Amino acid sequence: MWGEIDVREDNVYHFAKGVPGFDEETEFALIPWEDTPFIYLQSTKQPELSFLLVSPFVFAPDYSFELPEADRDELEISEDVAIYSIVTIQTEVSKSTMNLLAPVVLNPSKRIGKQVVLHQSSYATRHQIWPARDTNSVKGGV
Repeated sequence: MWGEIDVREDNVYHFAKGVPGFDEETEFALIPWEDTPFIYLQSTKQPELSFLLVSPFVFAPDYSFELPEADRDELEISEDVAIYSIVTIQTEVSKSTMNLLAPVVLNPSKRIGKQVVLHQSSYATRHQIWPARDTNSVKGGV
């Protein structure tokens, strides 16, 4: 997808169990999309495999969840943590979504990550990034 690029070692993360659906892919590089809030999670072994990520807080500032203790332990999280959502771009870009139910959780100091499924959550896998406009509002005058 990118051709050959140099990636700094501190931008490569180890996913011990891969990403759901891609269990064999355990090494991913974070590649910023310049001048946007988006970032790519790019497999270091499969050039055609990458995920578009965004910090969910950019579009859903009230997003919050309790990371299960088992996941905190597995990721060796004490303080430093980065949270991202996988983005699905739709043909009509304004209908693009982000997955709030299964955030990608990264430990930047240890460079390990995991996509965590929040089992007891009301969040959706397809949360609209740009909420639909109010279609009931009246335009123009009578």
